[in-house]
Amino acid sequence: MPEKRFVVYLKALAAVVVWGASFIVTKLALRDLTPMTVVWLRFTIGLPVLAVAMVRRRELALPAPRELLIFAFLGLQGITFHQWLQSNGLVTARATTTAWIVTTVPIFIVLLGRFFLKEKLGFIRTVGIVLAALGVVLVVSRGELHLLTSGQFGTKGDFLILISAVNWAVFSVLSRSVLGRHPASRVMFFVMASAWVFNTFFFLAGSGPADLLRMTLSTWAVIAFLGFICSGLAYIYWFDVLKALPASQAGVFLYIEPLVAMAVAAVVLGEAVTIPSLAGGAIILLGVWLVNR
Repeated sequence: MPEKRFVVYLKALAAVVVWGASFIVTKLALRDLTPMTVVWLRFTIGLPVLAVAMVRRRELALPAPRELLIFAFLGLQGITFHQWLQSNGLVTARATTTAWIVTTVPIFIVLLGRFFLKEKLGFIRTVGIVLAALGVVLVVSRGELHLLTSGQFGTKGDFLILISAVNWAVFSVLSRSVLGRHPASRVMFFVMASAWVFNTFFFLAGSGPADLLRMTLSTWAVIAFLGFICSGLAYIYWFDVLKALPASQAGVFLYIEPLVAMAVAAVVLGEAVTIPSLAGGAIILLGVWLVNR
């Protein structure tokens, strides 16, 4: 294998490992901070990292005013609202459950195409969607399927994470209108910059400033990982991967993310690795693979 391709694979692996661990690190941050403060700090640190990388690569260029409005909407919908859903969801949802649910985003992208663009599903894709749904039920219920009829199925956080998966699918579809005219790194930078503006408003209007005064050294370390590594370096690596590999090959690495989350959650948070969680996760991955093939 050429060294260049090997480096690309290492970058892809590093990005998904970091993103898999981010669910657990976010839960650690939420022990001391409100969800909005975590989101604001994460992008306050990560955004300059992306900016420096883009300037060095000569990818930073100011879009037309009309496209800036599109970026602003995508930032509000795909970053501000999305991160609000996930950070609030992680307050009560298990990190492992969250990672498995997020894996279903491709399923919702296909369903959006079916209902709004009248795209055909076909038998194999339909089977994949059904399997993924069954896998989510198994993961969320932790194997206790009788909870479906008892009114005790899942936590509030589980449902917020599920909504975030649908929301990200919508964001992915809407982003296609600008991805044809700009590099993915430029789109993500301006979308994240717009989201940071919205997040700053909510941060200042809430308990954000007071949260900063209570932060300890360990809390700052957790936030630094989320901002510098997860929202900065990992995105830079992933953009490099998308330039070097077809999307179908790059997407395979994302299947590793929930496995990393499960392993890290077991070690750091003490979340049990159960048979229903493993089985449900495997069913989800099989369903997503059938849909994507």
